[in-house]
Amino acid sequence: MTSVGIDAMEIWTGKLVLDLPNTFAPVKGEDPEKYTKGLGLHTSSFPDVYEDIVTMGANAAKKLMDRKGLTPADIGRIDVATESAFDNSKPVSTYIAGCLEQVYDGDFRHANKGERKFACIAGTQSLDDAYNWIKAGRNRGRAALVIATDTALYERGDPGEATQGAGAVAMLIDEDPDLVELSTEQGYGSMDETDFLKPNQQFPSVDGKRSMQVYLARMREALEDYESVAGRTHPDLFEYIPFHTPFPGMVRKAALLGFRHMTRDTDIEDDLEAEIGRQPREADFETWDDYEEAIRGYMDELKTTEQYRDWYGRVIEPTLDISSRVGNWYTGSVHIARLSALIAAADEGKEMTGKQLLVGSYGSGAQAEIHAETVQETWLDEIEAVDVDDQLAARTEISFDDYELIHDVHNHEKEIEVEEFTQPEAEFVFTGWGRMNERRYEYVE
Repeated sequence: MTSVGIDAMEIWTGKLVLDLPNTFAPVKGEDPEKYTKGLGLHTSSFPDVYEDIVTMGANAAKKLMDRKGLTPADIGRIDVATESAFDNSKPVSTYIAGCLEQVYDGDFRHANKGERKFACIAGTQSLDDAYNWIKAGRNRGRAALVIATDTALYERGDPGEATQGAGAVAMLIDEDPDLVELSTEQGYGSMDETDFLKPNQQFPSVDGKRSMQVYLARMREALEDYESVAGRTHPDLFEYIPFHTPFPGMVRKAALLGFRHMTRDTDIEDDLEAEIGRQPREADFETWDDYEEAIRGYMDELKTTEQYRDWYGRVIEPTLDISSRVGNWYTGSVHIARLSALIAAADEGKEMTGKQLLVGSYGSGAQAEIHAETVQETWLDEIEAVDVDDQLAARTEISFDDYELIHDVHNHEKEIEVEEFTQPEAEFVFTGWGRMNERRYEYVE
């Protein structure tokens, strides 16, 4: 059976950067380590005045198409995942296609276009849609373009303000992929939740504590569901485990939960028994509360063991580098976690061909998905072509006063005129509104 997966990836980060420990924390009167050690964040990306979800998505897509030598005729599907959409009818994919048609011969008139919404998991759902479309034989030899693009802004003073970020990930989904093959097996955990939502409002309403609980519960359910079709997982089976990463500190909790689950009734639990005992079993407790308290105690000890710390350092920590420097990209966050891991592998000179990733996606509201990805022989060429470090280094640093201005610029409820902080070059830019209040774009050489 023909393999299907991610053939190539590109990113486009917001062109402004806010230093959290040195610029944000002092104004907030907070300890810088709250961000660097607590949240695991150092800097956040923000869009300049002329940037938005369309320009970032279109710019990432153009980089990908140029590098792979593609034309519109090669693309049969464009799916955009976002939770920052500005139109309840017209999908962002049509805007992005319109941008790309300004610079390529031909058009996307015969490409299926859509927009996916399920909070941060929508990017992975768009991958699934493209995978199924190709596997069903409906692609006519063409590839799919999946774009996850978001501007993650919170109301000023909200506890989530420090996790803000902006950027886009473009992925080419095709047969015989050059980067990773997607597994047929998937696992899901889903339930009607109100942990994070935007009921006809720009900024989210967030129950932070509840959101963490829901994230962990749905991830556990998805892992159990994945194992029901793929068989038992084990920490040694996966070279990296990229998680949805709203901030790296959240992944620490998910990783610990996953490690405990995967090591139950394994050689690793046997090895740890003399040090911290065996994992509590529900049948040994009279009440669920007693069982949960015992589990929490076991996990507190587990995270201090050398075996867990070594595993976390090898398998999880490398997935967090980009996120720690750009903040939350919502639908793109799990995909920059994958990219971060593979960049780390390339830097270390690892042989990754045939190695597996276990990808944990999540979207509030709420749903988690677990699937595996197998790294392909040509992975290194693809990863070395992505200029993440150059993009991050090229960002323009802003002051806290600048941050307040740019936050207001991208607040849909405000109208504010601010000069751009950077000069656009060889990229799509937002130029204003048309006669029906549609957003207008052009390519600047």
